[in-house]
Amino acid sequence: MKKLINKLLPKLLGTHINALSMWSTKMAAQRAFLIFCTPRSGRVKEDQKSYLNAAKDLQLTVNNEVTIQTYRWEGKGPTVLLIHGWESNAYRWHMLIKELQKQDYTIIAFDAPGHGNSSGKILNVPLYTDSLEVVSQHYRPSYHIGHSIGGLTTVYHYHKHHPAYIKKLVILGAAAQLSEIMKDYQNILGMKNKVMQGLDTLIQQRFGFSFHEFSGYAFAQSIHVPGLIIHDTYDKITPVEASRGIHKNWKDSTYIETSGLGHSLYQDEVRQHIITFLT
Repeated sequence: MKKLINKLLPKLLGTHINALSMWSTKMAAQRAFLIFCTPRSGRVKEDQKSYLNAAKDLQLTVNNEVTIQTYRWEGKGPTVLLIHGWESNAYRWHMLIKELQKQDYTIIAFDAPGHGNSSGKILNVPLYTDSLEVVSQHYRPSYHIGHSIGGLTTVYHYHKHHPAYIKKLVILGAAAQLSEIMKDYQNILGMKNKVMQGLDTLIQQRFGFSFHEFSGYAFAQSIHVPGLIIHDTYDKITPVEASRGIHKNWKDSTYIETSGLGHSLYQDEVRQHIITFLT
């Protein structure tokens, strides 16, 4: 029964938004935007609490609206900052953290807005980028490692801020094109084209770019530090073409395509590629 409800819910939401658009396209677009930016999970689970609580560091404020919880594992080497994906939290990195500790790195992680122990209810790439900037400016890491939406945020953050202290970037299973993401979103909910046009207008007014202008491919052209890109051909969340396009436009990048590891890329094989690249 639960599986059936989860399968039908997106279409029911889409029907609601389409009906709302008959009265007000603007209101329908606002509703679609809120749903798009609202995670359903990602808060700290019971079995994750002790691990994260032991590493809690600072709480940093972003845009006077959300409080970001950071975590720190002290080492004597360079600092690595970890940026998790959608409906996740800093715990997702615990196996990679073990490997980084063996190399004596100082490790910083944080929970995105609306995730883990951070405040807030919504998340989008611009907000995540603002959060990354606040955390990164405070800790000034040598390396950023991002997964999924955290990977796209990593690319966009470098494009927007060009932090001089960053030496290398790593992105795992990252998305690239907002236009493709929105096309999938429209298909999942079954929303009308006029709703999507209203959503595109809303995003332009709020963030200053359209669906087509927010492009990981274009952002990658402005990155001037070495990068490692890993993506799996069987990724069911983010198509592998996204990372192929980023690699094509990122002059100094190394691309590794795995097979059978899925979207999460938790495996030892991936961790060893990261350690080798950083060291």
